[in-house]
Order: sequence, then structure tokens, then C-alpha cells
Amino acid sequence: MTSVITGDIINSRQSEDPKVWLEVLKKSLAKITENDRYWEIFRGDSFQVEIQDFYNAFKIAVLLKAAIRSIKGLDVRLAIGVGEKTGEARTISEATGDAFIYSGERFERLKRDKVNLAIKTKNNQIDTELNLYFKLLLLTMDNWTANSAEIVKITLENPFLSQKELGNIIGIKQNTVSERQKRANLDEILDVDKMYRQKIDQLQHPK
Repeated sequence: MTSVITGDIINSRQSEDPKVWLEVLKKSLAKITENDRYWEIFRGDSFQVEIQDFYNAFKIAVLLKAAIRSIKGLDVRLAIGVGEKTGEARTISEATGDAFIYSGERFERLKRDKVNLAIKTKNNQIDTELNLYFKLLLLTMDNWTANSAEIVKITLENPFLSQKELGNIIGIKQNTVSERQKRANLDEILDVDKMYRQKIDQLQHPK
């Protein structure tokens, strides 16, 4: 199994300098996977990335959202597909399999469903449960300030650093890091990540 995230940047055409968010997106995608054949930016503001460690797909989706929302006025739509992959391809645009189909299909429904993050797998019950958790999280995530998004991004990128060490990276005090993490609902995000991993494990190892 593998996982695929399909996304696009919201309000990209209103950005004064597209190079800013494009550089942030490229850096984020390059960190996610070392081989650039596993990600691609297309149609200007759309992108797709394969996450071979599918247990990490939700956390990476949150990381991508945090990276883009750290830029004032921008947001991102993201659809996670988890499923099989049919062989290897030279580029992600040539890749095939259920994970790619699921991600693409779910992405096409995001605008209609008025949500900015959703998942599709072969198990409808798992999809229903996880999408409910995602929808509840989006009540906060869709309203992150740039500071909230930044602290989520830095925390997820450096999971073993203390609040004091995280604060040193961006020049704020430990108590400010704590306050921003609480406002961003970071604990709840990590709880949902645990739930996501449990549900995907059920998908991987059905009883």
C-alpha cells in the first residue's frame, strides 16, 4: 500500500508574489520525500505527492497546511488517498493504482463538500470516521493565524525538541510556544493522528 496527497493552493491568484508560496511548497515537498519523482506541481497551483509511509500521510497533510497557512491570506485543499500502487513509474503523473485514483476522486469533491481536507480508502466506514475527525479539526485549522500555523509546522518538523528549543528557532519564549500550540489545537491534532494510524492499521491488517 501507499498514500497520495493531491492538493491546490487557495487564493493563489490573489497572492502579490507567487514565488513566496511556491518556494515554501517546493521546500515542503522536497522535505517530505527525498526523490523528486514522487512529487509534482502542475497547473500552476496544484500538486501531488506520494507518501510511501502511508501511516504518516495525515501528519504530512497537516504539515503542508501549516506551511501554506503560515503565509498570510493563503490556504490549501488536500485529499489523501490510501491504497495500492501498480508498479513504479518515472514520474508521479505516470503512476497508477487505487491510491492515486482515490486521492484524485476525493480531491474533485472537496469544493462541492466545502471541506479542505478529506481521505478516501477502500473502506467506507474508515473514511466516514476519519473525515468526521478531519472536519472537526478544520474548524480550528481553517482559521489558524500565521503564527499558529508556523508553530504547528515547526513542531511537526522537530518532534523531539522541547518548547524552549522550538522557541529558540523562531525567537519566542517557551510560554509563548505553549500558548500558540494550545491555540492551534496541536494536542487534538496529535490525538487525531493516533486515531488515523489505528484506522489505517485496520486497513492494512483487517481482522
